Amino acid sequence: MTTLLQSTLSAARLAVDAIAYPCFLNSGKQPWRFGYLTHKRRAICAGIDQAVMQERQLPTGYGVGIDERVVEYPWLFSQLPSGPGLLLDAGSALNHGYLLHRSLVADKRVVIVTLAPEKFSHWRMGVGYLFDDLRSSILGDERFDFVVSISTIEHVGLDNTLLYTTDARLREADSDGYVLAVREFRRVLRKGGVCFISVPFGRAVVRGWFQVFDLRMIERIVAEFEPATLSIDYFGYSATGWQRCDPLSLADATVFDVHTEHAPAPDLAASSRGVACIKLVR
Repeated sequence: MTTLLQSTLSAARLAVDAIAYPCFLNSGKQPWRFGYLTHKRRAICAGIDQAVMQERQLPTGYGVGIDERVVEYPWLFSQLPSGPGLLLDAGSALNHGYLLHRSLVADKRVVIVTLAPEKFSHWRMGVGYLFDDLRSSILGDERFDFVVSISTIEHVGLDNTLLYTTDARLREADSDGYVLAVREFRRVLRKGGVCFISVPFGRAVVRGWFQVFDLRMIERIVAEFEPATLSIDYFGYSATGWQRCDPLSLADATVFDVHTEHAPAPDLAASSRGVACIKLVR
């Protein structure tokens, strides 16, 4: 399928999703049905605009039935400094117009590195795209002021042919692939620069195309990066929504994978039930 056809089909799907949004609201708000993407985008924008991360506790019912982006993006925008700078989006998580147009990102030069061309691109905004392996990129040393990797390194080294590429060579099973990616993030980040990483967190398990991180793996990320300073925020999901959590309370957190578990979960989990958001200063 050509990139142009993919883009056309994706645009049509988003249009249908927006039309279906009122029905979605009145039919139980089950994740991943038509209307969900519009619902999710609106919740993310509200979370950023209302600065929900400034409070120790998230609002009651925050993000019920919405995947972890509803905490990851507001967390990132609460941490990202204002003003110019060169920003590496490692994994293309920021490749959405509603995020790229926000001043905290729009004021910066953005380079997106991902495995294969996206369905949408925003090159007219000056966004650069590089299709490369995050474990060994062609980027120069100490080039970037910021590295952002939102829910990406859990896929590095695993089977990326399910969603991200048709290249059979990337049907891998290296659960330590994330370590090389973290080393690369440190290499391309200037001294004093900031790296933002988020990963699904809970009971460690490899699920073919992604894996879930536990405390031991979080500690390995930190050890490989060797930060001057760091902070980590943990969030957990339940039927009452997302909330900040102690990591020990998430030790058995699991993931709902819509690609293999087609029936909705009773708690309306859309994906991870735990997430770790890590800020590392080089």
